[in-house]
Amino acid sequence: QVQLVESGGGLVRAGDSLRLSCLASGRTFSTYAMGWFRQAPGKEREFVARISGPWSGGRIYYADSVKGRFTISRDNVKNTVYLQMNSLKPEDTAVYYCVADSSTVSYRARANDYDYWGQGTQVTVSS
Repeated sequence: QVQLVESGGGLVRAGDSLRLSCLASGRTFSTYAMGWFRQAPGKEREFVARISGPWSGGRIYYADSVKGRFTISRDNVKNTVYLQMNSLKPEDTAVYYCVADSSTVSYRARANDYDYWGQGTQVTVSS
């Protein structure tokens, strides 16, 4: 079992930056692929970023909509995954969810592929 707790959301202006954090419980954090999804009002959950587990070399993937602006990283000592969000846009407004996946697959972008979800943190970007 893995429990995920996000933090760092808030209200910012377009062009600002935010860093989301996700603290994971459990001793096997380093073996999980970690990622971020988001859900805007009236829309389906959307893949944002993924950092794969050790068997896939810790490869990183981004949605095209955030590539070049967002950076995912992890600290296996602190059991934490981060999402650094720069040059934020109003269309980035959403609830952001931290996710964990126990598989050894390098790339997964469907919400149903992920075993564990955090409770979400709201990010609001004003124009």
